[in-house]
Amino acid sequence: MLTFRDLKASEIDCRIATVKPNGISLLLYKDARVDQNILDETVGPFNWQRSHEVLDGNLYCTVSIYDAEKGIWVSKQDVGKESYTEKEKGQASDSFKRACFNWGIGRELYTVPFIWINADNCNINGTKCNDRFIVDQIVIEDKTIKALSIKNKNTGKIVYTMGKPAEQPVTPHTLDASHVATLQACIQSHGQTVENVCKAFKVKSLEELNIEQFDYLMKRMGEK
Repeated sequence: MLTFRDLKASEIDCRIATVKPNGISLLLYKDARVDQNILDETVGPFNWQRSHEVLDGNLYCTVSIYDAEKGIWVSKQDVGKESYTEKEKGQASDSFKRACFNWGIGRELYTVPFIWINADNCNINGTKCNDRFIVDQIVIEDKTIKALSIKNKNTGKIVYTMGKPAEQPVTPHTLDASHVATLQACIQSHGQTVENVCKAFKVKSLEELNIEQFDYLMKRMGEK
């Protein structure tokens, strides 16, 4: 029986769905390259194929996999929805991803819970939030998400957890005097204030930042 492995945390993207004054909601999704890679590694690049056709004005994708034992191609099909930016390309990609869902690739994403990030864990500016979010850890059993954690990539903080993801070492608050002095000098040279930086990261002083946040700030200021 052909089965496809579960998605890895690094293969799942986060997209902001709604922005409200008190927080934001996120959606999780996979892109077409993930499907292509999983098909290649599971059945081999020469043992699957895709095709597209228009039916009643809608673009469908058929993903076929060769069954060597039976000597036949087995196909599964689904329809796509157009994107806001590139109509044909969006439909082609979406129909391919949906056809791959039919094969079971990434089907666990249908079990994603409602993901809400409070305003104190993200930077909301009116109707927009420019923070980026990543899946830090995910635990999947029987194509069902049992545990999940999401990180704000801008701040380096875990902002959402569900279940009990595998334990990971917590990045310590290890900014020493030299780190703090370097950061203070760079902040001032870029016309910023320590107060505003601390407010953005929701800390009382620069000493409370961790190394990951230090590196992020230095890169943003072009110092790394």
